[in-house]
Amino acid sequence: MVSSNYSSIRTFDDLQNFVYRTICRDHELLPDAFPTTENVLRNASGSSCGMMFCLHGPRKVKFSAIWEKENNRILFYGPTGNRYQQIDLEPNAFRAAQIG
Repeated sequence: MVSSNYSSIRTFDDLQNFVYRTICRDHELLPDAFPTTENVLRNASGSSCGMMFCLHGPRKVKFSAIWEKENNRILFYGPTGNRYQQIDLEPNAFRAAQIG
């Protein structure tokens, strides 16, 4: 598993674009060729605790990433469900107060 630090994510759009570009690069997919979905993750009390991103690739293969609000990091998962990369965002980077 690769772990790295990424500091230029400042907005939700930056986060979406970074996740999409990273998944496409890591799995040799053409950008803008596959649809994506996003879901707000909530804890037991109903507060948002993160966001799940899913890229729906060829032959119904799904690639996903989860942004953890508390730890401010992005976890990337391959089509088999194995985590292959972790991106730790800097403390002043995106915190997503606007997410639900």
